[in-house]
Amino acid sequence: MSSTTIATFQQDVIEASLQQPVLVDFWAPWCGPCKTLGPMLERLEAEYAGRFKLVKINSDENPELSQAFRIRSIPYVVAFSGGRPVDQFMGAVSEGELRQFIERLVPNPSDVEHAKARDLLEQGDVEGAIEALRTALALDPANDMPRLDLIGLLLDKGDANGAEGQLAALSPRTKSDPEFAPHIQALQTHLDALKQQNALPAAPELEARIAANGRDLDARKELAQLYISHQAWEQALEQLLEIVQADRAFDEDYGRRTMIQVFDLAADNAPLVSRFRRALSSAILK
Repeated sequence: MSSTTIATFQQDVIEASLQQPVLVDFWAPWCGPCKTLGPMLERLEAEYAGRFKLVKINSDENPELSQAFRIRSIPYVVAFSGGRPVDQFMGAVSEGELRQFIERLVPNPSDVEHAKARDLLEQGDVEGAIEALRTALALDPANDMPRLDLIGLLLDKGDANGAEGQLAALSPRTKSDPEFAPHIQALQTHLDALKQQNALPAAPELEARIAANGRDLDARKELAQLYISHQAWEQALEQLLEIVQADRAFDEDYGRRTMIQVFDLAADNAPLVSRFRRALSSAILK
């Protein structure tokens, strides 16, 4: 908890809110409700351990700031985030209401670790990203967003057992959410390919079968699965497209269904996905 004046407001509140939410508490010594709200704010600032900053302003001693915020009654609390005011309330509130107000402002520690993981991944630190994602899940096991990212990284590493365990831990709500269901199915396809790769024939054997009989769709399916397990998305899509072109009904439209899932897995390669989307559309329209 700190105090500020008009001379230090820019640094204490505006600039500080670029790093963390700041709650500005306008109060006065004669204000009865302030004597209840103020200590409550101070206690919660300590409890939240740095997730927000409390700045107090004595309205009697800082009339310019009170006028700037058009304050007619105190206590008056203004929340700043990203350098600007984002929320406020006037008068005394219960601790439950105050906690709800704060929770709308402060970042979830699990989300902070998730963001850190994505930054590390952009820097090429895969192991650091995996560690940060595990920390995010330890902080909030119900947060499926870092779990989805972790599944993808574990699959990329070839850790089928780890990925399978995390897939099983996804909540039923996330699994059934139309926004996430296609991505989850794509992850499941990658996992299935990883689990099957040791039981599949070697690539040269499958390629020889296809060379001898281009309509050996079972061989093309197995070769596509082998390529998926090795994240060879282009080669997998080539085999799947051949299946679509040869027989849309093969294995319940396996070629088209799996191409769509590979599009999700290969989303980072936009030109590749775009090229094969066009090819798939052409094949379907023939």
